[in-house]
Amino acid sequence: MKITDIPNIENIAKICNGFIKGNINLEIKNLNRIEYSVPGDLTFISSPNYLKYFFKSQADGFILNQETYDSIINSDQSGKYTEKCFIICADPYKSFILLLQYINSNIPILSSFIHPSAIIGQNTNISSSAFIGPNVVIGDNCSIADKSIIEANCVIGNDCIIGSGTHIFPLVSLYYDTIIGTDTIIHSGAVIGADGFSNIENSDGSYQKIPQLGNVIIGNNVEIGANTCIDRSLIGSTLIEDGVKLDNLIHIAHSCLIGENSAFAAQVGVAGSVKIGKRNRLGGQVGLAGHLDTADDVIIMAQSGVAKSVENKGIYFGSPIKDRMRAFKIEAVIRQLPELFNDIKDLKNKILNS
Repeated sequence: MKITDIPNIENIAKICNGFIKGNINLEIKNLNRIEYSVPGDLTFISSPNYLKYFFKSQADGFILNQETYDSIINSDQSGKYTEKCFIICADPYKSFILLLQYINSNIPILSSFIHPSAIIGQNTNISSSAFIGPNVVIGDNCSIADKSIIEANCVIGNDCIIGSGTHIFPLVSLYYDTIIGTDTIIHSGAVIGADGFSNIENSDGSYQKIPQLGNVIIGNNVEIGANTCIDRSLIGSTLIEDGVKLDNLIHIAHSCLIGENSAFAAQVGVAGSVKIGKRNRLGGQVGLAGHLDTADDVIIMAQSGVAKSVENKGIYFGSPIKDRMRAFKIEAVIRQLPELFNDIKDLKNKILNS
């Protein structure tokens, strides 16, 4: 990706809280990953594991720590790295993030515009500093706050509230009565407020739909990934608290509560009426059965299954989940089952033949 408006190398060093060794006249044209970099690129080395890529890299600039720099210079018998620029920082990864944040903060944002093709309902209040993109449909009795951005082809149902500074990317659907806080990001394809999956089974085996009369409330500084679905509550609200970060392709079922500053990786599935504690971390493809709770500060590793409430903080793995170390020991024993079976078979034969 081509990144424009990159600061000069001296300003980059200041932004990164670092200092320069080598070529101070280098002109940076782009930022790139070290293994794919080309001349004119600036990259970073955050771990000794990536040092192997340096010796094949075509990048001209590197953000790295003192130890990595010393390793490079000590290996340079011919002096061929003197034309490179090295920005030495205590923590190269965090310094690179500071640079990204600086560049991102200087990218012009969409604001103060309503596209002529947008359809706006009755009694809807849109801030004069908001941006409404092409073909957006906004229902009746909505409120769109200052500096909010709603990009092309979004559908906002009746009675929705969108807080200030919230950015909704193209093709997002908010069902009626959805409430979104401030400085929240919702990525393309997300569906917020669809009906929960609630049905009564009839005597003949058919199903009768239960009306879903609640809504979804999403807090401040939340990020919701692409194609993620959050269902409305049966009654009351499905709640996503402040600071929650949801990856792509996640499903949060009806009447759930996701505690503040929790983070879920892709393909997590949360069944109905689950209450997730604060600062929970769920790896990819974790599944939770309905009507359970988790404590604060719980970590559940990828592809685990949660069948009952998690009452204590900790790190868990497996299906059903267990304390991580216990789960690893069980997995280690399972891998030895063929050998253990043969050992038991041999013992059995010896006993029978004795």
